[in-house]
Amino acid sequence: MRLHSMAKVIRSKNAGPCLLTLDIMLPDAATFAHVVARVGSLRAQVAQRYRLSENQVTVLPYEPALAVKVTLPREIVSGDVGDRDVYGAQQHVPLLDIEL
Repeated sequence: MRLHSMAKVIRSKNAGPCLLTLDIMLPDAATFAHVVARVGSLRAQVAQRYRLSENQVTVLPYEPALAVKVTLPREIVSGDVGDRDVYGAQQHVPLLDIEL
């Protein structure tokens, strides 16, 4: 099943000037458990889609919110010359069709 079909919300934002966080908010405990059971696959697919090593991708499940937070380094420091997305708000699209 594709991530965009499972999640209520998928969004991105800055986690400081050098990091990007991708939030995946899930609708229920069963879907959360399904995603958490596949954290390794999620990390590998995120690394591939953002052209990073798996060591650069952190995946943190947060059960109280039924959410998974993915953190990765920004390619360009927020606000630096060449940055096209100062707030990091348009960086979540590669997650949408991840298959878990």
